[in-house]
Amino acid sequence: MPVLVVANPKGGAGKSTVATQMAGYWASRGHRVMLGDADRQQSARLWLSLRSPALPQIAGWKIGADGVARPPAGTTHVVVDTPAGLHGQRFQQLLRCADSLLVPVQPSVFDIYAVQDFLDRIKEQRKLQKLRIGLIGVRVDERTRAAEQLREFLRGLAYPLLGMLRSTTNYSHMAAQGLSLWDLRAAQAERDLQQWQDILSWADASA
Repeated sequence: MPVLVVANPKGGAGKSTVATQMAGYWASRGHRVMLGDADRQQSARLWLSLRSPALPQIAGWKIGADGVARPPAGTTHVVVDTPAGLHGQRFQQLLRCADSLLVPVQPSVFDIYAVQDFLDRIKEQRKLQKLRIGLIGVRVDERTRAAEQLREFLRGLAYPLLGMLRSTTNYSHMAAQGLSLWDLRAAQAERDLQQWQDILSWADASA
């Protein structure tokens, strides 16, 4: 059962958007998906509550009698949204359960340095050195110098740059209805679907 964790130390970095879209993609392929929300804001959980029962179903945590959150029986794919400032024992526990880690990064100097420190901390953890890590630029306007600088930074890291997602209101509109790109007509989301292709290929390689 592949476990994909979406993490970034900063708030508002696009973690919930990436997590919900990944869950929506795997569900659209007929997998039994659990979307776990470890963030105090519970954005992914809210997205689930807004999702129509007519759409491919995505489950949340199942809380056992011992109070421990686990995937429901029959789950084949797990996506976990994480909080900002993830660190310490909780940081290690979440990532030790993961097969893959997606790190969304926005085109600002503050986000770049925060992610650099985050990835350095992962390198220091011997038990995490085999973790597959992929990077995604988010809310990127390709016409700007900031986007060029972000691309240069990400390509200079030891992990693959999987894609750059544009800044668009499509994601906020989908969030308000519990939708993913794969719940829309292809013509409605053609440009955005193209930006996801390499990300999905990378994620599917661990599934």
